[in-house]
Amino acid sequence: MVSSPEVRAGARRVRKHPDERRAEILAAAADIALAEGLERITLRAVAERIGVRPGLITHYYPSAEDLVIAAFVRAAEGEREAAYPAEGTSLARIATLVRDMEAPASDPVSKLWLNARHLSRFTPALAEAVHEQEKLNVASLLAIIEAGVADGTFRCDDPLAACVRILVAIDGHGASVNDVGGFTHDAYARFVTDTAEWALGLAPGALAAA
Repeated sequence: MVSSPEVRAGARRVRKHPDERRAEILAAAADIALAEGLERITLRAVAERIGVRPGLITHYYPSAEDLVIAAFVRAAEGEREAAYPAEGTSLARIATLVRDMEAPASDPVSKLWLNARHLSRFTPALAEAVHEQEKLNVASLLAIIEAGVADGTFRCDDPLAACVRILVAIDGHGASVNDVGGFTHDAYARFVTDTAEWALGLAPGALAAA
């Protein structure tokens, strides 16, 4: 029997459509990025996770750097889809964002962004990917804010300034995610919420009520 790079030990050969295989590889790499860090993404680690040989991975991603960047983009896109819902009122959408960003479940994403920004100092292509994902986050949040200003929900003269303030608050909240001691003060726990309410001209407690 002819061997195949897609054969598990003792298993039958499985062929997948190239698009399906690429998506599988990328999903596995993104999972590693979120769980262990971008440095842990290797051709072998991804291959082992999906049960193929490393040579198959190189067919889709010739270098580990290509795969690391693609994995970061995939994870960042997944975060944006979850954190910036397309449906609902502008108030409910902002409330979802700040709730998610303040929740412990967001820690892996916060770690990913810290990780990516650090590594981008040494990898220009990753730096460009980080910059592009940041621009898309700004555009997503700005669209929600502008809709809220238009319908009278938010009261701010400069939607872009409000957007920047909220994103800086999100980054600040996540900056201590690797601190083993952690913060327990309510001012930290509510930092994103408080900043968003201030930046958008909302009454204290408006986002929690939403």
